[in-house]
Amino acid sequence: MPHPSFLDALRFWLKLGFISFGGPTGQIAIMHTELVEKKKWISETRFLHALNYCMLLPGPEAQQLATYVGWLLHKTPGGIVAGALFVLPSVFILWGLSFVYVTYGKIDWIAAIFYGLKPAVMAIVAFAVIRIGKKALKNEVMWILALLAFIAIFFFKLPFPLIILTAGMVGFAGGKIWPKKFLVTANHGAKISGSQSVISDEDESPLHTKPSLKRAIKVGAVCLILWWTPVFLLGWWQSVAGTLFQQGIFFSKAAMVTFGGAYAVLPYVAQKAVEDYQWLSAGQMLDGLGLAETTPGPLIMVVQFVGFLAGWNHPGNLPPLLAATLGALITTWVTFVPCFLWIFLGAPHIEALRGNKNLTSALSSITSAVVGVVLNLAIWFGLHVLFPSNGVMDWFAVIVSVIAFVGMWRWNWNIVAVVLGSGLVGLLYKTIG
Repeated sequence: MPHPSFLDALRFWLKLGFISFGGPTGQIAIMHTELVEKKKWISETRFLHALNYCMLLPGPEAQQLATYVGWLLHKTPGGIVAGALFVLPSVFILWGLSFVYVTYGKIDWIAAIFYGLKPAVMAIVAFAVIRIGKKALKNEVMWILALLAFIAIFFFKLPFPLIILTAGMVGFAGGKIWPKKFLVTANHGAKISGSQSVISDEDESPLHTKPSLKRAIKVGAVCLILWWTPVFLLGWWQSVAGTLFQQGIFFSKAAMVTFGGAYAVLPYVAQKAVEDYQWLSAGQMLDGLGLAETTPGPLIMVVQFVGFLAGWNHPGNLPPLLAATLGALITTWVTFVPCFLWIFLGAPHIEALRGNKNLTSALSSITSAVVGVVLNLAIWFGLHVLFPSNGVMDWFAVIVSVIAFVGMWRWNWNIVAVVLGSGLVGLLYKTIG
């Protein structure tokens, strides 16, 4: 496979930013389909290796996975472009929706489009569970680990980081005791997808991925300066007691504890923003979550809505729209800049350990557990889409999701077409109805 040019990659990352609906499961599903199966820019094993590392980090794992793959393909500029474009479309879309929300209230036609999108996203997630599961669950041990992970999170509500950590420890021990069953990704993909991929299983990691102390110090210094300079400038300009500086500090702390995805940290953010800081009301927080769920990009983008409302409701000596825009920008900035730090600082060491059998067995188990976790999210999403109120089935959602799933499974429908078509169907359905 020819190596994609930087411009080819840029076009793909920009497209991904506009079609990355459905939270982490849907976004990872889209990337897996596009990067591994269609474009073959990265092999199955290398994709899962990167994904497993991103699942262990605080922050949105799908955005970090895009950054990781972009970095592998085109060094630091590639990682910056991939990670930034994953977020930027949703930044502008959510800013526009936030402005419309505070100015005019809810808009029916936007809700209608997203009414059609949700069942399509559910189908994409279900499709991903099957495809990734078939490739990751290679024996009965891996199936059992996936099942146990699903039971732990679905029935017992155990924290996601605990499940992943436990799976890694089981895999580490299992690799020593029963390597035949636990080293399942070591030889997987090299003959099927690896040899046909730009970044294949058997290839040595590129030179730019080699870790060094000098590089680590440089990355750490640059990222920390970029992270905190806008926060302190806002504190100097508007005072450290002002809303903008307080947002910068609070969401910087939140960015470091968002293990387990947005759903794990949203209760903490909601409690602080609504009850302690009183930046917005509980009803507004729920509306913001709804907007974030129905726009492309990570679900954690809801913090941008919180930042916008905080600035709008508490503008200080600034015009409300300016304060709201700055609030949205600073919350988004301090939420995502740390993601680049975790990737650029840690990924070289993860690449250096790629052939390590102990790490491979641990990551094999984590991959299996991730399948169970994704299945949980797919079912959770499905229940909310198919039974939106009082347990009554939404037959429109059932029909759209079945058609989308069968189309992708049997006729290889393009995900972009599925997303756009479903949104249009939702708009027509609501308009005619």
